[in-house]
Amino acid sequence: MPYGSVGGMERLAEHFYNFYKAQGHKVKVAKFFQLKTDIINFYEDEIALSTKDLHELSKTKRLLFYLLTAKRLKKIIKTQQITHSIAFGDMANIFSSLTRTSEFKIASIHALKSVELKNKSVFNKVVKWSYKSTYKHFDKVVCISESIKKDLIEHCGYKFEHNLKVIYNPHDVKALQTLALEDIEDSSENVLFQDKTILFIGRLSSQKSPWHLINAFYLLQQDISNVNLVFIGDGDASIVSHIKTLIDTYGLTSKIHFLGRKKNPYKYLKKADVLALSSHFEGTPNVIVESIALGVPIVSSNCTDGIAELMSVVQPRNTITKNTNVEAGIITPNLLKNKLGIPESNDITAEERLFSKALADVLRDSNFKSILNKSKQLLLEKFTLGVSATNYLTENN
Repeated sequence: MPYGSVGGMERLAEHFYNFYKAQGHKVKVAKFFQLKTDIINFYEDEIALSTKDLHELSKTKRLLFYLLTAKRLKKIIKTQQITHSIAFGDMANIFSSLTRTSEFKIASIHALKSVELKNKSVFNKVVKWSYKSTYKHFDKVVCISESIKKDLIEHCGYKFEHNLKVIYNPHDVKALQTLALEDIEDSSENVLFQDKTILFIGRLSSQKSPWHLINAFYLLQQDISNVNLVFIGDGDASIVSHIKTLIDTYGLTSKIHFLGRKKNPYKYLKKADVLALSSHFEGTPNVIVESIALGVPIVSSNCTDGIAELMSVVQPRNTITKNTNVEAGIITPNLLKNKLGIPESNDITAEERLFSKALADVLRDSNFKSILNKSKQLLLEKFTLGVSATNYLTENN
């Protein structure tokens, strides 16, 4: 896995690690970049390939990292006598596919790639090339939703349909419900949740496009003033700079709060009135399932059909072109317009107005929470940790 941050992919790796260890398996975790700021750690079972992030390395050392990583992974696999390997995310997938080792080899894809790959970066070109070449070395490539599998085949030129398997991200619901009972000890953080609170959990990145949420929150303030917007997670410097400038422009610095990374985000989520996702693209975001497990309604843009797979018992038949109420909250129309990345204009869009209305509807109407709690078990039944973790390793599945 690349990092040990608070993202959904990293939390998934942690869930699997704990499950497999409890089952008596020997488990080792190769982390590409082991940083002091890591939230998720595997202690004596963690093997670091670098203690510096890519941007901290010189061009020469960065090139050496790329050239040597597959060889170093191969050595780890052989030395540790690994029988099954799971790669989390594009970078890990690519290097795993290049090791030429004979263990049962599993890759995982966690986002809608046709949207992400619109960015013509060198890395994305390598990813597209690997879908037509080195991914043939995987015994299983796990897609975390049906929409991701379909997208890979129809829009990304993926050549090895036989090894694609859909396995939803698992969740240890009891564990996160227990963690959610912890107190928020910092009084300055705790007080934020005394008013109505909208919560964002995740990396502040181009993918998550948090400026849409801030624009929607600005509109909401004109209608409901006693509400805070709280961000949990760190982010890309350019994105953070842009949204903080936007917040200053709107005069909302007293209403929007950045709490940074949190080892236990669930105790904050439990106290929120609504979870908000304004992403440009996703797979099946873990935080939606976590929010369902804690009974917190969700407002999410329709950034992938995977959102409806998570939030509804019976998926909407038609493309979402207006706000659509489902068992877990409200799905709003896709916020992505022409291109990924920071917008050239801060003009409010029609889709942001709909997102703001959805937030207001959930904040005002307690029925959203009641409906979610009545539907919780049906919504969660396909995310059982034991089933998903076992299906990853099952060779005929």
